[in-house]
Amino acid sequence: MIENENKENCCGCTACKNICPKNAIEMKEDEEGFLYPNIDKEKCIDCGLCKKVCPIINKVPNKPPIQQEAYVVNNKNVLVRKQSTSGGAFTAIAEYVIKNNGIVYGASFDNNFNVQHNYTTNINDLQKFRGSKYVQSDVKNTFREVRDFLNAGKMICYSGTPCQIEGLKKYLGKEYENLITVDVVCHAVPSPLVWRKYLHYQKKKLKMNNIIQVLFRDKSKYGYKYSTMTIKADNKIYQAGVETDPFLRAFFEDLSVRPSCYNCQFKKQYRVSDFTIWDCFEVEKFDNKLDDDKGTSRILIHTKKGKKVFDEISNQFDYKKIDVDDIVQGVKEMYFSVSKNQNRENFFKDINQLEEEEFFNKYFPDNIKVKVERTIRKVLAKLGIYNKIKKVAKRILRKN
Repeated sequence: MIENENKENCCGCTACKNICPKNAIEMKEDEEGFLYPNIDKEKCIDCGLCKKVCPIINKVPNKPPIQQEAYVVNNKNVLVRKQSTSGGAFTAIAEYVIKNNGIVYGASFDNNFNVQHNYTTNINDLQKFRGSKYVQSDVKNTFREVRDFLNAGKMICYSGTPCQIEGLKKYLGKEYENLITVDVVCHAVPSPLVWRKYLHYQKKKLKMNNIIQVLFRDKSKYGYKYSTMTIKADNKIYQAGVETDPFLRAFFEDLSVRPSCYNCQFKKQYRVSDFTIWDCFEVEKFDNKLDDDKGTSRILIHTKKGKKVFDEISNQFDYKKIDVDDIVQGVKEMYFSVSKNQNRENFFKDINQLEEEEFFNKYFPDNIKVKVERTIRKVLAKLGIYNKIKKVAKRILRKN
């Protein structure tokens, strides 16, 4: 049976749970809010299937595929692009599948704004999958569902983090021509517990009634290159940037992320997915005509199947083909794990002991430094030079 002696060796993909023939494995939340397999030893028959499908135990070599292709794209549909985090690449792929009588899986919010995987067969419902969700999603029994749909001849699109996609492929155990997989260049996955505490804290602090929408990367106010956390309730709207919002600060300071993210086994260029998609903030480096600050996607295609789909949907994009080496150059998140924050242990200890207001004020005070940084970022964003200054600052930091 699979063991969890070192939490860095479990990404929470649920392949082990889904494969168990005796339903002896249940995913249980630990004190940090992350799901890990819990084995009922009385049910377990020690068949070893859980170990065979674990994507960390059974690593996929980072070997080049037959030929990769790369593109930067903007979806021509203005509404889709507005609702998407970047350029709306995923929606075009998903629409292709649904138009071919297929099924699309992605991460969405439930009624309580928990993040979980589910599916749709309706193009109008794809909006629930749009937009970044900086919380590890619960994929539940979707791997089993996907297998059953595939065996029934349905075309499936499954999107997720790289570890979720490798977990799905290991679970399935063979290639399916009717399966299209899409992963993202992932920074790391934050804790659902931190997310729940944060939402409750904001709702109480801001005296919100019913929350009706959450946008982790809202680009409506300051544009794509300086997006904000937005929480819309029926009585008010909250908006704050990455330097101010407590949840975003915890995430990008690598305080709230899963232990396996500090030694991620899925940071690589050559992936098992058909498509890898991610942001293109430096779109002007590739094509000035695509740079309108409304969001642009990079697409890296790994398979012939992916190339066939792209050819079918390319008329939905304004796009440019890019050399693969150029499109991945400098993309740190593709190759390197995040560094462990030295305050992480205390952070998770305190979140279970302190009142929410005391906790968030302790770790994310709105002090003078934060206020100055917030003001500078907003001014630069309004002037349209935020991204240029950000790039110069990064170059200076790299030299030092």
